[in-house]
Amino acid sequence: MSRILSAVAWPYANGPRHIGHVAGFGVPSDVFSRYMRMAGHDVLMVSGTDEHGTPILVAADGAGVSARELADQNNRLIVEDLVALGLSYDLFTRTTAGNHYRVVQDMFATVRDNGYMIEQVTRAAISPSTGRTLPDRYIEGTCPICGAEGARGDQCDNCGNQMDPTELINPHSRINGETPNFVESVHYFLDLPALAEALSAWLDEREQSGTWRPNVIKFSQNFLEDIRPRAMTRDIDWGIPVPGWEDQPTKRLYVWFDAVIGYLSASIEWARRTGDPEAWRKWWNDPEALSYYFMGKDNIVFHSQIWPAELLGYNGQARRAVPPVTWASSTCPPRSSPPSSSRWRARSSPPRTASSSTCVTSSRATRPTPCATSSAPPARRPRTPTSRGLSSCAAPTASSSPAGATWSTAPRP
Repeated sequence: MSRILSAVAWPYANGPRHIGHVAGFGVPSDVFSRYMRMAGHDVLMVSGTDEHGTPILVAADGAGVSARELADQNNRLIVEDLVALGLSYDLFTRTTAGNHYRVVQDMFATVRDNGYMIEQVTRAAISPSTGRTLPDRYIEGTCPICGAEGARGDQCDNCGNQMDPTELINPHSRINGETPNFVESVHYFLDLPALAEALSAWLDEREQSGTWRPNVIKFSQNFLEDIRPRAMTRDIDWGIPVPGWEDQPTKRLYVWFDAVIGYLSASIEWARRTGDPEAWRKWWNDPEALSYYFMGKDNIVFHSQIWPAELLGYNGQARRAVPPVTWASSTCPPRSSPPSSSRWRARSSPPRTASSSTCVTSSRATRPTPCATSSAPPARRPRTPTSRGLSSCAAPTASSSPAGATWSTAPRP
């Protein structure tokens, strides 16, 4: 028997999901997880709604509600649809959960303290009509490299090169066609060039393992040819606050920095809800455990570059500006940290993920080994026990949920 982490793409909560989304991430991951359980494997299937970022704000403005209200509304709609389909998640949570905030902020602070987050002045794209930041993907123009129309502010799909919105020719907003204003702003950048060597070695290991599809390996390795620091904060007031910048309420962590950490934070939350806070380690610390990631092909870079780079930086496993905080490879830090601390540190390797057009294959690997937090979990509403876990007070009833599923939803109005 193997322990298998089934890490499912997090549906974005800017609107209800349609049949294409369910066919892309919901059904394949559920069929896979059910099969593995029937084959005798111990499967942990986690996901949740992704609720941060500018698209949520744009949709909320259009609906005349706050970002939180829209996220609550769409979280409930998505959960009800997935429950009706009978999908067998062990935990389906939210990126607005307090546990997720703690894990993400600790990840950021440790990567920064290890020297892999650098401050740079950049030119942020601002919408003249709203005064808000336009995400890179919401800006289009002509690619300065290949001349293709419709290149996005983060990447040209025609030639595959990474972009910066300021590099586009005739940039304009996908929302309303207006030309954005570019203003100077200080942000934290993940120092990917400092991590490139370690990331390249890790990708080479994946290629040698034969567990990734050749096109995915080549796509991921090609990004290393022109790797550059990537902004991990944004000028926006909806998202996870940036540690150390609490006095700047209009700066938040980049939605893709926090979204990929959800697989880990959801596993930690699942364990706490079951009454065994250490249970998640069986899937993340055991070198014999396997992980399978299900995603769309447009998200390969975040899973084969950003997520591994975050973990490499967290553990100081690359060229760096300052000595990393390290711990003995066989032990976790002492449990005597201050009560205000919610740190979970590790010495670990990136998850051995893979990517394809719809799902990921996996290889046996050493999982990240973060230690459990030493502070008490945040106060939360009472939950109704189910056969294998706990459901939130607003979750569907046990009789309508897959056996043992835990659904974290927004309360009804």
